[in-house]
Amino acid sequence: MQESTTKGNYIKVEDDNPGYKMDYFCIPKHYEEDLKRVLVPAGLVADRVERLARDIVQDFQEEPIVALCVLKGGYKFFTDLLDRIKQLNSHRNKSVPLAVDFIRLKSYVDDQSSGQIEVIGGDSLENLKGKNVLVVEDIIDTGNTMLKLLSLLKAVEPKTIKVASLLVKRTPKSVGYRPDYTGFEIPDIFIVGYALDYNEYFRDLNHICEINEAGKVKYATKS
Repeated sequence: MQESTTKGNYIKVEDDNPGYKMDYFCIPKHYEEDLKRVLVPAGLVADRVERLARDIVQDFQEEPIVALCVLKGGYKFFTDLLDRIKQLNSHRNKSVPLAVDFIRLKSYVDDQSSGQIEVIGGDSLENLKGKNVLVVEDIIDTGNTMLKLLSLLKAVEPKTIKVASLLVKRTPKSVGYRPDYTGFEIPDIFIVGYALDYNEYFRDLNHICEINEAGKVKYATKS
């Protein structure tokens, strides 16, 4: 596998970026009062995912990979990314053999990371021994969760591990971890949509949006 030269390539959404008015897009009626703005429209996400797929195929060439989806938030990005890779495979002289696996982690309560990582679903990680693993995640926040997951993965001795994350949050709490493939770097705000949730809500929202305070209160966990 070629060494990736695209690790520093991503679209940076600046802190003062106003985003887009929701009136410009189709937003589910039941969420209209819960969102502050559209941060990244679905069309821009789709184009960026296509480019990430091209970078991954270019790096792996003909090396087989196991794409490991981090559920639940990563499923939309995972599905779209693999669809683009499969399209590229069908139009190239070389193709990347693909297998898939899934893992489910828990690290968030409401809008705060708990600091703990809990594996609550998925097959045995032992299946990944000796294989090229591409971890597909929706968002890197502090980076603690990913570092702990990588530690678990390394323990089963895969051949290589690469990480693709649609989003990386720009936060002072970051431990400095950067994935190998990044879609967008975003401000330190809580976002929803494109399968990213707030207590299991907003997964049915196509665009990546910022939730407002009223939405946080409305969908907060009930103790």
